[in-house]
Amino acid sequence: MSDTNPATAADDETGAPIETDALIIGAGPVGLFAVFELGLVDIKAHVIDILDKVGGQCAELYPEKPIYDIPALPEVSGQQLTDRLMEQIKPFGATFHLGHRVDALSREVDGRFRLVTDRGQVFVAKVVVVAAGGGSFTPKRPPLEGIEAYEGTSVFYSVRRMKDFADQDVLIVGGGDSALDWTLNLQPIARSLTLLHRRDDFRGAPHSVEKMRGLVTSEAIRLMIGQATALKGAGGALEAVVVKTKDGEEQIACTRMLPFFGLTMKLGPIAEWGLNLDENLIPVDTARFETSIPGIFAIGDINTYPGKLKLILSGFHEAALMSQAAHKIVYPDKKLLFQYTTSSSSLQKKLGVR
Repeated sequence: MSDTNPATAADDETGAPIETDALIIGAGPVGLFAVFELGLVDIKAHVIDILDKVGGQCAELYPEKPIYDIPALPEVSGQQLTDRLMEQIKPFGATFHLGHRVDALSREVDGRFRLVTDRGQVFVAKVVVVAAGGGSFTPKRPPLEGIEAYEGTSVFYSVRRMKDFADQDVLIVGGGDSALDWTLNLQPIARSLTLLHRRDDFRGAPHSVEKMRGLVTSEAIRLMIGQATALKGAGGALEAVVVKTKDGEEQIACTRMLPFFGLTMKLGPIAEWGLNLDENLIPVDTARFETSIPGIFAIGDINTYPGKLKLILSGFHEAALMSQAAHKIVYPDKKLLFQYTTSSSSLQKKLGVR
C-alpha cells in the first residue's frame, strides 16, 4: 500500500452538496496530474474514484510492475508513480472521495453540473473532467450461487471502512496484492481470519507473502488451499463457506467474506450522461479535449480522437490543454497569461518553491 495518504473527505451521505470549480472522475495518474495542471491556473478540484485508494489501474493492477516510458524516469513502478504524483500535487490541496461512483449527472439552472454518487453525495461543479481510464472498475463476482443476497451485508469486494470487519470472522479469497494487503491489515482487528487461495502460490509482493506466512506459522491466521463452492446463511447474514480441497469438502465459519478475483472495466453510468460515444470511448477535440457536452472534458484512456495513443504521457499532455480550456469556463472574465514554471515567480509561489 502507498505511504502517501491523500486528503480524504468525511462525506456527508445525506446529500449536502459540495461545491467546487472542477470535479475530476478518476484518481489514476492522468486524473492526479490534472489536479496539478488545474492548480497552476487557480482551479480547485475534488477527485472521485470508485476504488478505495488512489492510483487507478497502475496502483490496483500492477503496483510493482515497472513502467519504462515516463519521461525522465527510466523505470518506475505503478505505485512509485502514484506516490510521486501525490507529492507533486500537494500544494493544490485537492480533496479525494474514494469508494464513490458517480451515478447521475445533470445541469443546474446556472449552468453548473450536479453529480450524485452511489453513496448519495452531491457535487456541484463548474467543469467535469472524466479521467476514468477505460471506465469504472467493477469487481469480478465469484461463481457462487446466491452470492448477490449477501453482497453489501456479508460479502464485500473492497474495504471502505475497516470497522465493518472488527470482531468478525473474516474469509479473504485470492492470491494477489489486494488479498494479501487486506489479510495483513485486517488480521489485528478481526476475531478470526482465513485466507483461501486455489493454490499455494501467490502473485503478491514477496514481502507481503512472507508476512502472511509468518502469521500462518504463529497461528494468527489460517491459510487454506482450495476453492469456494457454496455459501451458507440466511437473510444476507453469512455463516459459513463450503470449500473444496484436495482432501474433500470443508466448511469455513465466517461472518464476512472478501473475494478478490480481479477487476473488469466498464464505462458504467457515464454511458447514460448523453455524451457522444464511440465503442465505449468518448470522442473529444484535440484543442480542448472537451466532449460533446460543453464543460465536460475527457482525458486519458477513456477518450478517443484521430491518432490517439493510450499512453500515460499522452494523458499528461491532454490534462495540460484541458486545464487551459477549463480556465475559460471557471473564470470567463479573466484573461489567462501563459507562464512557465521555470521562470514564473507566481507559479513558483503556488508550488511552494519560492
